[in-house]
Amino acid sequence: MEIKVATVSQINGYIKKLLDHNQILNQIWIKGEISNFKHHYSGHMYITLKDEGGVLKAVMFKSAAGTLTFEPKDGMRVLARGRISVYEAGGAYQLYIEEMIPDGVGELYIAYEQLKKKLENEGLFDAAHKKPIPKFPETVGVVTAATGAAVRDIINVISRRYPYAEIIISPAQVQGDKASESIARAIRYFNRNNLADVLIVGRGGGSIEDLWAFNEENTARAIYESRIPIISAVGHETDFTIADWVADLRAPTPSAAAEIAVPSQIELKSQIAGFQTRLYSAMAKGIELKRMRLSRAVMRDPRERFGDEQQRIDHLTKRLEQSYRISEMNCKKRLSQLCAKLDTLSPLSVMARGYAIPMEEDGTVIKSARSLVSGKEFSLRLYDGERECVVK
Repeated sequence: MEIKVATVSQINGYIKKLLDHNQILNQIWIKGEISNFKHHYSGHMYITLKDEGGVLKAVMFKSAAGTLTFEPKDGMRVLARGRISVYEAGGAYQLYIEEMIPDGVGELYIAYEQLKKKLENEGLFDAAHKKPIPKFPETVGVVTAATGAAVRDIINVISRRYPYAEIIISPAQVQGDKASESIARAIRYFNRNNLADVLIVGRGGGSIEDLWAFNEENTARAIYESRIPIISAVGHETDFTIADWVADLRAPTPSAAAEIAVPSQIELKSQIAGFQTRLYSAMAKGIELKRMRLSRAVMRDPRERFGDEQQRIDHLTKRLEQSYRISEMNCKKRLSQLCAKLDTLSPLSVMARGYAIPMEEDGTVIKSARSLVSGKEFSLRLYDGERECVVK
């Protein structure tokens, strides 16, 4: 029986292929505590993740490590996403980390990323679906908690900036198990009854758990389906919620959303005053220009104008008479030429040179001498008359 012998490299390579083609291990989240942390001068991070039952070596290359928003330390509990593969030269499998976050909000963060990716693939974030915010809304709808700083800030800002707009508040639960359902119901209520020109949907700041209603699919789809433009106003300036991505416009705070939703009456009055000033200035310049042109214009005596026109008529009459005389001379010359040509071709002109025309009694011209037999009578037409003749 033949014994099959493999090299160490072949075994390591074979195991690497098995792990690389394993769908479960290709993209996986792993929770553990950091130990043996080393930030290499190359920028790579070498970590050992451990829990009560075991350890797992891991590496995070410079390109991925540069995206971290915190500094990893020994003893810190984290969630790491990556793939399990084999480092062939060392003959050990390890986690190649592509993303890492502190544990505690990890599960919520994963849910957030999964929903964000799903909705993004469906096109809910596309700019083509964003509706413009009206410049001069008559009615502003507000979906937020009935009490609290957010609703007060919105009312105060709108009342101060643009008191001409009506504010309609649809109280909603913005935190807790049924908050997403409450927010979506309020948005659909505004749309169903066409109650506003623009909606402000949001709440004040808080932890990721407090803001979670704005990261749920029900809220996102209600915002996307809204015919009324929506400004997302979740008071968390540094992070984006799913509602921020779907909304037509994102504001960092409820107060900022109110400032975006309506124009400033002070700025409008200033603009109108500026327009009036420019209009008056343009009118004044126009009037002055017309006045200058009018002052330069010299009014002439109508009799002078009449004399000029009379002189113009005399000039035209003279030109007409000259044109008529020239035309008459040309016509007479042409007529004389035609008459001379006609006289040249006339039989009378020929007869004037001594020719005569013999003719029968009926006026037929005699063309042959054979027709003139002895005793025949005929007429001979001469230049100055006719004579009767008889052939002897």
